Amino acid sequence: MAKALFGHVVAPAELRLVEENAVLRAKVRRLQEELEELRTQRDAVIAHELLSMAGENAEPALA
Repeated sequence: MAKALFGHVVAPAELRLVEENAVLRAKVRRLQEELEELRTQRDAVIAHELLSMAGENAEPALA
């Protein structure tokens, strides 16, 4: 009887949707983390290039 009630309350198709939703959320989370890492790397490269272009005798902008 419990199995029949459970099957009636939560259909197998709904369980698949819940599982797929969890998988997609995990994938989005991983992609967001990867994006943040790539942005951090890009910012570090840009900062390095700006510092190398400025040379050793660079002065602060508000000096």
